[in-house]
Amino acid sequence: MGTHLIQNHQVLAFDFYSCRRQAWINSLSSSPLFEGLNFELLKLLLNMAMASSVKVVLGSIAFATFWILTVFPAVPFLPIGRTAGSLLGATLMVVFRVLTPNQAYDAIDLPIIGLLFGTMVVSIYLERADMFKYLGKLLLWKSQGAKDLICRVCLISAISSALFTNDTACMVLTEFVLKVARQHNLPPRPFLLALASSANIGSAATPIGNPQNLVIAFQSNIPFGKFVLGIFPAMLVGVCVNALLLLCMFWKLLSIQKDVEDATGEVVGEEDVISHRFSPAFNSQEDKSLLDSTKSLEGKENLTTKWRRMLWKSGVYFVTIGMLVAFLMGLNMSWCTITAALALVVLDFKDALPSLEKVSYSLLIFFCGMFITVDGFNKTGIPSTLWDFMEPHAKIDHVSGIAVLAVTILVLSNVASNVPTVLLLGGPVAASAALISAADEKKAWLLLAWVSTVAGNLSLMGSAANLIVCEQARQATHRAYNLSFWSHLKFGVPSTIIVTAIGLTLIR
Repeated sequence: MGTHLIQNHQVLAFDFYSCRRQAWINSLSSSPLFEGLNFELLKLLLNMAMASSVKVVLGSIAFATFWILTVFPAVPFLPIGRTAGSLLGATLMVVFRVLTPNQAYDAIDLPIIGLLFGTMVVSIYLERADMFKYLGKLLLWKSQGAKDLICRVCLISAISSALFTNDTACMVLTEFVLKVARQHNLPPRPFLLALASSANIGSAATPIGNPQNLVIAFQSNIPFGKFVLGIFPAMLVGVCVNALLLLCMFWKLLSIQKDVEDATGEVVGEEDVISHRFSPAFNSQEDKSLLDSTKSLEGKENLTTKWRRMLWKSGVYFVTIGMLVAFLMGLNMSWCTITAALALVVLDFKDALPSLEKVSYSLLIFFCGMFITVDGFNKTGIPSTLWDFMEPHAKIDHVSGIAVLAVTILVLSNVASNVPTVLLLGGPVAASAALISAADEKKAWLLLAWVSTVAGNLSLMGSAANLIVCEQARQATHRAYNLSFWSHLKFGVPSTIIVTAIGLTLIR
């Protein structure tokens, strides 16, 4: 108790000192005696002095370690991967005493972890209930050729990502898209780009579409319905523009059907082996009647099994729709998804271990480490100091300010990844916008969600969805394809800039 009181007094004293320092700088800047001095630089230097130099250096080392292993998970000097790199960064924050152990545990946002877990479980049961197979059939229904297929891939990828997260959509649709391209004798590259880029754009529309939106939804307290209404117009136009850019860039390629688009980029697998089932020869009428009775019993059993499966699938869809309705009613999203996940487990009425084993626990651990690492980096004072320097030029109520803010988010999302960018910038950006109006605060959160998500399309390393499409295509069973960094970049750069800019004018 006494320790907490001392910490609270320290925080109050720190805030009081910060206010007095800010007032002193403002009074100096308004004095004619100091006209011409760079007071933004003075604020930068004074804020850097707030945290001890040792904490700043050690916290920066811990964050740099996390960043390097997140962006380059297989670096030669420490090829331990993203998840272990996240835990290493978190541990270094505690070992270097940037954070206390209790502060590190408090930094983990359990509602977001719970929401991620529940969403993954629900997606697993939806996949078992053939949801994505039906989406695939919708993709091929009365198709009018290659250009029509590109538009369908964009639309279905965007909608499924908004409802079931972009990573899940890319995971289950990549191989199917490759098969569709193969069956129609079409080049895979434009379809893979359509899948990955539209998945990122579509996921921006809902709080459950991607991890950074989950963070924004919890930090901003924007209701599910208002979040969707605020970004949906930008998402819809963005998907259409993205499809149009794909058609313009690959018009000739889609007009000429061919098997091999790029000999260096594509590896064609073995042809499907078509097996035929032959009926046995009947030697007597007795054998035939015995076989007919066996088939009759099997038919009844299969009919019963079929109806049970149909009822189970209907139950899965009913629970999922109920979860979405609960979101729209403003209920706690984390507990809604966990409740829906457990309802599906009970409805399945069998050992849930095989389904639960498909949950990406490494992603949950990665998030825990990232929360701790980013919180420690914030404690150094570096992010807030840099934001103080940028804030006068990034006002949300001016077109130039929105442009500066968007470019900052775009660059940081590709340098530091989108979720850490949201964790670092979210609070300061919203606080700055709140000084203008409550509406501008909401707009700032939605703008952050839009830009940080669409920024993932800039390069192959920009989002996990891109990497999933790349890896799934490379390891595909029937027709593997290597989507290279440069082939993605040629489309990613213009698409990201144009879609982001158009979306900024539509966010409300």
